[in-house]
Amino acid sequence: MALCNRVRSGISLFNKSGFLTSQRSTLQRSLIAPSIPLASRNYANVSGQKDDKVKVPLALFGGSGNYASALYIASVKANAVEKVESELLQFVEAVKNSAKFSLFIKDVSVAKGVRVKVIQEICGEAKFSDVTKNFLVIVAENGRLKNIDTIAKRFAELAMAYKGEVKATVTTVVPLPPEEEKALKETLQEIIGSGAKVNLEQKIDPSILGGLVLEFSQKVFDMSIKTRAKQMERILREPVSLANI
Repeated sequence: MALCNRVRSGISLFNKSGFLTSQRSTLQRSLIAPSIPLASRNYANVSGQKDDKVKVPLALFGGSGNYASALYIASVKANAVEKVESELLQFVEAVKNSAKFSLFIKDVSVAKGVRVKVIQEICGEAKFSDVTKNFLVIVAENGRLKNIDTIAKRFAELAMAYKGEVKATVTTVVPLPPEEEKALKETLQEIIGSGAKVNLEQKIDPSILGGLVLEFSQKVFDMSIKTRAKQMERILREPVSLANI
């Protein structure tokens, strides 16, 4: 809570500084995730730690995956994975709570120097670790602040794997009763084994009509009524062969 308050304080300084006065609004602009590496700087080597090989536990693709993987390597070298995860998520949450700053990070017309200065001031006010601060500065320099939410989510996946946790998501029409949630979690734990801890997240989606959709370890088990109905419809639309009657 204290950290989040410090981030909000930093953003408040930004709001008062008038950085957005001359900037063009880009609310209608599409936010396309970057498809290139960290451009001219390799963040994995920024932290000053010796270049020990760090294995990234998950293969993440796309620009946001590249940024998250680079941050993971630097965080492991600094022995600060959980701290960096917490700071990054606090930063993203604080951004979401400030419409003005959210607009600022999405506006690609903002000068690089302005972006970097704002991020440095916010990180200083929030007392972020050097790993998080250096990373956010590089993201600002490369014009990728607009993708920070996606980057944070990818990094959270890596941090979960680092802690020996496996994320599982179950989607249902209504929330699962506690006993059913417990039973599902225990079943998943048996499948995954004792080497990892299941972290079960529930999502509600009335459009699946009933049943459930389970996602974990890059697998999807769709047992929803919606999918079953589509399968039945497809079978019924198949032509009937009179030779088999």
